[in-house]
Amino acid sequence: MHPFVCGQCSATVFFENDFCLSCAAVLGFAPAEGRMLAFTLPADLPTGAPWPRGDGGMPLHPCANRDTAAHCNWMRDNGAADIDAGTGADTVAGTGAGTVAGTGAGTVAGTARGAPGLCCSCRLTQLLPTLDLPENRSRWQRIEQAKRRLVHTLLGLGLVPQPKQGPHDTRGLAFLLLADQPGAASVTTGHDSGTITLNVAEADDDHREAERVRLGEPARTLLGHLRHEAAHYLQHRWIAGTTAADTCRASFGDERADYGQALARHYADGPPPDWAQHYISAYASAHPWEDWAETCAHYLLVLDAVQTASAWGLQLSGPVSAAPQARDLADAPDVQQLVLQQWLPVAQFLNAMNRSLGRRDSYPFLLPPAVLNKMTVVQQLLQAAAGGAGGAYGAPGTNTSGGANAVNSQSALAR
Repeated sequence: MHPFVCGQCSATVFFENDFCLSCAAVLGFAPAEGRMLAFTLPADLPTGAPWPRGDGGMPLHPCANRDTAAHCNWMRDNGAADIDAGTGADTVAGTGAGTVAGTGAGTVAGTARGAPGLCCSCRLTQLLPTLDLPENRSRWQRIEQAKRRLVHTLLGLGLVPQPKQGPHDTRGLAFLLLADQPGAASVTTGHDSGTITLNVAEADDDHREAERVRLGEPARTLLGHLRHEAAHYLQHRWIAGTTAADTCRASFGDERADYGQALARHYADGPPPDWAQHYISAYASAHPWEDWAETCAHYLLVLDAVQTASAWGLQLSGPVSAAPQARDLADAPDVQQLVLQQWLPVAQFLNAMNRSLGRRDSYPFLLPPAVLNKMTVVQQLLQAAAGGAGGAYGAPGTNTSGGANAVNSQSALAR
């Protein structure tokens, strides 16, 4: 993520800002343009009218969730892409999510209630927890804020998720945000055929840290959860059932292995002793689907982190080729350059700085050659899905000597 500038005073503003702290201009992010815009709102602006832009461009409507607990600062896109997903949310909610909602775990989101005018990120959320509880309102805000970062990355890759339009829509995406209820089974976060269910407790720092410790995870973040589940969706939407599935299977294993049995074995026996030489995380060793999701999520993390470092002019290993900029993530350099030259020096610096501050490593991961190869395959498949590779699916990546060096240099800080 890169910083933005206020369109009125040119002060630095950030992705989450809805007004400029320097000049008080009203701000809104235009996802189709990838820019933070300043708006001039006259006192007599009619309710529901589009907002005039300070740069004289076409006026835009704010997301209908700007004035809700979600505090969305995105604008609606003009044109055919700006479609209200209300009917789709009604259908999704009635196919099982509605049953959960009936117990009090969730209430139908704004789209299903018929509220028009949601942005391209908010319209993906089709079920909400009960908003009568203040904690659920703050959870919703944190989840949507993280989801906008995820959607921003996907848009930058040329992968544009559309809201699920019903139970038979196998291509759309829906987020169901649910809360645990007394006397009922805990809500399980997961993905199923384009529907991502998220336990909203993951937005609570204390819960998330307790789960991280309980499961022995090196890191656990809300954005990381969304990236992981979105990775399952990307595989479901653009890879499964295509010729890309063979390439994916050659690198990550046969996903047709029984998923339930694989997870039960993982939780009973733990990962294989040498998992760190082959997987980005212990959980990735549980099943090929999880290996893909963990590796793909990590690739998205590295892309976002390298873009942030580049935008701030942070280079720690001398001059290197330019990192991906604001809207060209699909043209990122190959994984060897992206990781070894651009990311690892920054990651090592972040870990060293955290240790100086008495904090846990911010990047507690190793990147052995096998993982770099898998990340190369992820990059190839995502670029092909977005048309960035001309539709040609390459063979699994091969090692270079730099891969082994990455393990050694990183292990000094990450272990």
